[in-house]
Amino acid sequence: MNELTEIIRPSAWVERYSSCLPGGGRILDLACGNGRHARYLAGLGHPVLAVDRDASALAALSGVVGVETRCLDLENDVWPLTGETFAGIVVTNYLWRPRLSDLMATLAPGGVLIYETFMDGNAAYGKPSNPDFLLRPGELRAVAAAAGLTEIAFFEGYASEPKLCRRQAIVAQRPT
Repeated sequence: MNELTEIIRPSAWVERYSSCLPGGGRILDLACGNGRHARYLAGLGHPVLAVDRDASALAALSGVVGVETRCLDLENDVWPLTGETFAGIVVTNYLWRPRLSDLMATLAPGGVLIYETFMDGNAAYGKPSNPDFLLRPGELRAVAAAAGLTEIAFFEGYASEPKLCRRQAIVAQRPT
């Protein structure tokens, strides 16, 4: 696989569990970066809102059918997605704890959360290494449960993607 393919290819976790997302429902790709998941999900027929604070990364999604982009600061004092709901939320390689409950509130009844990022112990493999950006053991599970979501799948431990690392991931659904 060449470097460009690696940049565009969705994570294995998102690929594996994307079939859990409600068919045709609007999906939020939060902190989307170059938009690999937005492209993938739009290709599956989902309308996607791709959000990131990097306008140049979002520009790469210009013209992608089914993808709307918004340049937003997710770490501001005001949650920029208040009042919006989504049939699915996809988050990878991003963690901002102060907004996790706001994020969970945007998940519609029957909606599915697919979330994966780095966790404690990742510093041994490089960045991120700041504990503020590393999940604690069982943290995603606890956040999903506190939001009233039903767990579908959970992973915690060593992984080889996107590099050798410590990761945590969850797929959970809001009851209808």
